[in-house]
Amino acid sequence: MHIQLQLGSRIRELRRTRGWSQEAFADFCGIHRSHMGEIERGRANVTLLTLLIIAKQLQVTASALLNEIA
Repeated sequence: MHIQLQLGSRIRELRRTRGWSQEAFADFCGIHRSHMGEIERGRANVTLLTLLIIAKQLQVTASALLNEIA
């Protein structure tokens, strides 16, 4: 699976386990909802800053998000 798809899937999974809608999570991260949707679908290249913001809001490390993604 493509790296962006794997990362997006992991972000979506963690968001859902916390019971957050995509729109609420995007607002929480300060990211537009449509961009968050692109990230979760693996259609957007995530910048390091965006990755760090998402990880912080999910209360995980960036390395945990990237763990076992290849």
